[in-house]
Amino acid sequence: MTKHQRQAPHDRASLYDDITNKIIGELEAGRLPWVQPWGTAAAKAPLAMPRNASTGRAYSGINILILWGAVIEHGYLGQSWLTFRQALALGANVRKGERGTTVVYADRFIPDDEKRRAREAGEDAQAIPFLKRFTVFNTAQCEGLPDDLAAPVPPPAPDLIEPRVEALIKATGVDFRIGGNRAFYAPGPDFVQVPPPQAYFEPINWHRTALHELGHATGHPSRLGRDLSGSFGTKKYAFEELVAEINAAFCCATIGIVPTVRHADYIGSWLEVLREDNRAIVRAASQASKAADYLLGFLPDHDIAAGPLSQAA
Repeated sequence: MTKHQRQAPHDRASLYDDITNKIIGELEAGRLPWVQPWGTAAAKAPLAMPRNASTGRAYSGINILILWGAVIEHGYLGQSWLTFRQALALGANVRKGERGTTVVYADRFIPDDEKRRAREAGEDAQAIPFLKRFTVFNTAQCEGLPDDLAAPVPPPAPDLIEPRVEALIKATGVDFRIGGNRAFYAPGPDFVQVPPPQAYFEPINWHRTALHELGHATGHPSRLGRDLSGSFGTKKYAFEELVAEINAAFCCATIGIVPTVRHADYIGSWLEVLREDNRAIVRAASQASKAADYLLGFLPDHDIAAGPLSQAA
């Protein structure tokens, strides 16, 4: 029996429930977990994607939202994280009494019974998704770390933000049109349209809107091939909006943009989706990471403030 098979089904369901209930609580309080108050007195850490301090890899999917929330809640000064053993391997240690943050690893496995059934029926075996918990600690919770790991990463220079978004838009090759009085992505003809920056009360929000609509464009069959068939008001439509919005937050954080909240009017429909399916937020965050990976992959490495998004343990 594999270690994955030893994890009871109710444990897996409980983990999905724990994550979903936390996100629902944030939304019910009027807060969007992917829009944190970076650059204000409430956020001591700079805007950045959370990373593993030992491996250098960025966390992805739902883990980004979990770790951002922990940074804000506890007032940590940086976005770097370690497991207990990784801290020891670096000659450091987690301070006594510190509590870690639970993050997850998502994968799929095929039970032995399903393999046998598939062989007997001449069918493809069906994999079962699972989440595995593990605990990480912010570097602010550790002592004895090397100086280069203990120091918070400085925020990116503000004069680099807008040129990088412009370069990203051009590099994607997506038909991107500026004009009109509303922002949207048209799946059939495959183009994005966004009003000019001066149409926004705060021009910085134009960039978040552009990245949101580009996030929808990643779902085209020629790119990542998500289901974009949902009509306005449906759960399928709300789920895709959730993917695009979280994608925009991930892209903004990676490039170094701190816009204000947008699309808060979708909170009601997002709550409906999450209450009905306890895996929806995990799937949405995962697909948002893939969308952000796709878009940011068009930028040269030196144009990405926090590095590419990737799965990290």
